[in-house]
Amino acid sequence: MKVFVTGVKGQLGHDVMNELAKRGLEGIGVDVEEMDITDAEACERVIKAAAPEAVIHCAAYTAVDAAEDNEELCRRVNGQGTRNIAKVCAELDIPMMYISTDYVFNGQGERPWEPDDEREPLNVYGQTKYEGELAVEELLKKYFTVRIAWVFGLNGKNFIKTMLRLGKERGAVSVVDDQIGSPTYTYDLARLLVDMIQTDRYGRYHATNEGLCSWYEFACEIFRQAGMDEVKVTPVDSASYPAKAKRPFNSRMSKEKLTENGFERLPSWQDALGRYLKVLSEAE
Repeated sequence: MKVFVTGVKGQLGHDVMNELAKRGLEGIGVDVEEMDITDAEACERVIKAAAPEAVIHCAAYTAVDAAEDNEELCRRVNGQGTRNIAKVCAELDIPMMYISTDYVFNGQGERPWEPDDEREPLNVYGQTKYEGELAVEELLKKYFTVRIAWVFGLNGKNFIKTMLRLGKERGAVSVVDDQIGSPTYTYDLARLLVDMIQTDRYGRYHATNEGLCSWYEFACEIFRQAGMDEVKVTPVDSASYPAKAKRPFNSRMSKEKLTENGFERLPSWQDALGRYLKVLSEAE
């Protein structure tokens, strides 16, 4: 199987390419240098030349706070860029997998979000990812929309790397304890995505590592597993850390649909964290 992957310099795209190679599947990876997704003609030219059997679209504008000041650019990438790719997939009659986010929901309540729940984004980033979802649903029958949250991987920045750095530099951190969700390790997620793209079990899904925590609990576990127990972690509420973009309090996402469709769910986030810290120390 030949799979076209966007955003290969990012945390997830990088791991998806590795997972495809591991299974002997052909991955054709592009980033902005090879294909600017906001350019419809470029998308058509590059994807058609590659002649893939499926597309996994990982590229996105993900700077949540910066998006509030750069709404037009964010929309061009997440909304229009996704539409450009979906159009080509429709013409070629091939499946497309769109990586979306928990930010398409309003982040209220305590019930886990179901894949088909009403979408009501809180911020520009969430709104533009929602527009990407709508483009995919409007243009394609063969699509997977996979919503993820709290992502960490080897490539790029993430919460774990930030905590480790601040812990070493300051010896103390304050972390919000009123936002609940599940971390997602891109290595584990890539395995699932490659499983999924080889099937025709299309639709909307949620995919994160198993188990729930607050950002505060996540930070405490990071320092525990990294052997940095001396770092003082103070829980604070979101109001203490006003950010440009509104953040969801409730990022719980139901993954029952994965089970119902025969997909293997991801390991616990604590297990994923342990493996990630090991890989991180080896990479250093």
